[in-house]
Amino acid sequence: MAGNALLGRSATLLPRTALSSIKSHFLPRETVNSASAATGIRHLSITSATNMKLVQFSQNSNSEIRVGFLERDNVVDINKLNSGLPSTLLGILQSGGIEKVKKLKSTKEASIPLSSVNLEAPITGMDKVLCIGLNYMDHCKEQNLTPPAVPMIFGKFPSCVVGPKDAVRLRKSTSKVDWEVELTLVIGKKASDVKAKDAFDYIAGYTVAQDISARDWQKERNAGQFLLGKAMDTFCPIGPCMTTSDEIGNPQKLKIQCSVNDVVKQTSNTDQLVHKIQDVIERLTSVMTLLPGDIILTGTPGGVGMYRSPPEYLKPGDVIKSEIENIGELVTRVEAF
Repeated sequence: MAGNALLGRSATLLPRTALSSIKSHFLPRETVNSASAATGIRHLSITSATNMKLVQFSQNSNSEIRVGFLERDNVVDINKLNSGLPSTLLGILQSGGIEKVKKLKSTKEASIPLSSVNLEAPITGMDKVLCIGLNYMDHCKEQNLTPPAVPMIFGKFPSCVVGPKDAVRLRKSTSKVDWEVELTLVIGKKASDVKAKDAFDYIAGYTVAQDISARDWQKERNAGQFLLGKAMDTFCPIGPCMTTSDEIGNPQKLKIQCSVNDVVKQTSNTDQLVHKIQDVIERLTSVMTLLPGDIILTGTPGGVGMYRSPPEYLKPGDVIKSEIENIGELVTRVEAF
């Protein structure tokens, strides 16, 4: 596709060579998989230190999580660059080190083949996971609802967050689990009483998330409260990277898409947001302090399972692909709990 092709400005991420694998593989810009060739959709664009995509990774099941940036088919371990920076993205944000990261240059000694690492959630250990409901015009339209006059805000727990190698696990207590692809912002510094005009100064970057939702518990089994339907274990996959805010382009004009088992279910653009990012941050920070590493899921477009005819829900064995332009593709498998 042309330069604004979904998810790519410089190269391509293909998901795992087998669904059971937890590794991801990066190929040059010219290489696309069969699905991309058929749809014209490219996957994760690759970074250098001038087009920064940050990841957290481990090298085996027993190793610590580390932070790095993507460069072609390698991940550059920030701590092997003698940077003096913390070894997690949360620690870097808390220490105000993100600008230092952007100035780093890769070395042969610090570069690790991407095929030899496990990509983890790009940010973990955050204080808050906040979500905005009914925040796409097309999502409101599919429900025949008037868009809400003010943002509808709810939360998940940080313990819900999982990464690219992790599965969404379905408990026996729910039979109506739905997908919701969402542009997700990562707060970069402490934010309280922030005005909308200044809001983007507080965003470190953006990632892809799934607001997995047990509709029976959200709508029917918890007295109208969202919490239990939204905050089950594993119900917030994020990844595969965080694109820094200065490299994302206009976050409110990005293509966004979700497919289940390679069938497209949601396709839209973040220009459909009802309440814009800056207004959401102003509202939130008028009542609470946002901390470095907090994430905000900004809403999902139309095409969710609950409002399809007939309704569709996730089942063990399904594979969800969540894609956002200039960030990448998050591949999530579904398993029984």
